[in-house]
Amino acid sequence: MNRKTLFAALACALLVFSMLGCGTSNNLQSITLTAKTLPVSGGLYNLAGWGGTLQMVATGNYSSSKTHDLSNVVTYTVTPDGTDASTPPVALLAPPQTVQFNVTGLLTAVDPTACTWVNLGTPVKPSWALSGSYKVVATFQGIQSQPVFVAVASAITQGQTQCGPS
Repeated sequence: MNRKTLFAALACALLVFSMLGCGTSNNLQSITLTAKTLPVSGGLYNLAGWGGTLQMVATGNYSSSKTHDLSNVVTYTVTPDGTDASTPPVALLAPPQTVQFNVTGLLTAVDPTACTWVNLGTPVKPSWALSGSYKVVATFQGIQSQPVFVAVASAITQGQTQCGPS
């Protein structure tokens, strides 16, 4: 067997093995966004108290079935939706007002404070309804997470003993 034939055979074998890749690939398929606290309900979290924080966690789900924490590399988008429960109700302010967030996904309640909860019950037996929230989405390599919603309970209006469920 001459050198050219041997080299061609080795090159073909190497190509076949590199294409097989042991049957795995490692492509980002999706991003799951959660927070390091229990949700109030489903994908709804509560940012409670002036100066309160909520740490978002972005988990990359790969085609190899592995996961990786992407919290520090994703781009976070925070969008207000709805109203503050003040009288009269006013539209929620866009960040960095009311809610600030940093590149690691830490959300912080700041001035001006807000309450996106409305008590439909009584002071003794509250029944909380949502008047608005902030929609948070994480994006990396063109892939967006599912939206997560964050209610804000950083203000207490006159006559209330609390703002939102505790």
